[in-house]
Amino acid sequence: MKKIILVISLILFFTTVKAQQQINLDTIYANNNKNVALFFPNPIRQGITGSDNFVFTYNRDQEQYFGLLQAIPGNDSNLLIINNNGAIFSYIVKYKETLNKLNYFIPDSASIGNETPMNKANENNGNSFDSFDYKINYYERFCSYLINRRQRIGKLKKRKDAIVLKIENIVFDKAELYFVITIENKSSLDYDVNFLNLSIQTRKKGKKKSLQELCLEPIFKYNVPSKIKEKQTIKFVYVVSKFSISDERLVLLDLNEDNGERNIKLKIADKTINNPN
Repeated sequence: MKKIILVISLILFFTTVKAQQQINLDTIYANNNKNVALFFPNPIRQGITGSDNFVFTYNRDQEQYFGLLQAIPGNDSNLLIINNNGAIFSYIVKYKETLNKLNYFIPDSASIGNETPMNKANENNGNSFDSFDYKINYYERFCSYLINRRQRIGKLKKRKDAIVLKIENIVFDKAELYFVITIENKSSLDYDVNFLNLSIQTRKKGKKKSLQELCLEPIFKYNVPSKIKEKQTIKFVYVVSKFSISDERLVLLDLNEDNGERNIKLKIADKTINNPN
């Protein structure tokens, strides 16, 4: 009897694994002439495309049930959608000059899984797991994704004595801004970081002009280096609470070398801050 139960259990296990491995993603076609609308069973919390030639827009400030997809000619890619209940939807996206379908109504059954494991619980009689631990875990996973993603917000870099400070990307997600930063050491000497600060600068008007500076303290840092060795490039992420600035302000990224003078200050204009990816 035990052998029969064991055999049945193994069959069920391998059947489940095989079913998980054979998930076939649906394909959605888009172009740059028309908007392709995707309607989901729950409001969209996050939408990400894998390539820059596809753009998925949705309301980031007030969650809504639909988003719009557009594309320009290029390689096929993928689209990942997460609803506000954690449901995950994934699709292959392709460019097509002529579109036969402009509206997609996505059912709950199309979800490929959930962001939160169903068995995830703490020791307190099945209560929800600790929100702080969950948020840290989310930051880590999203920062890791951004570091590996090939997307740039513009040519934002400053160079001094073979040290290059660069803003690769600024991404808005939920209630935070993610600053993807690169430090490249092209010199023959290691670079020891004393500090790297983000701040908002305001120029006062009038006869006595002066600068006011407000420090932006990151709520999370990912892969931040203390040393960049010679000929080494390191990419990392600063996460700060969402904010916007007027045209009288700018954001300053201030890199300071420990026991050295290769200090760099990179200015970021209001238009860039107010229009993140």
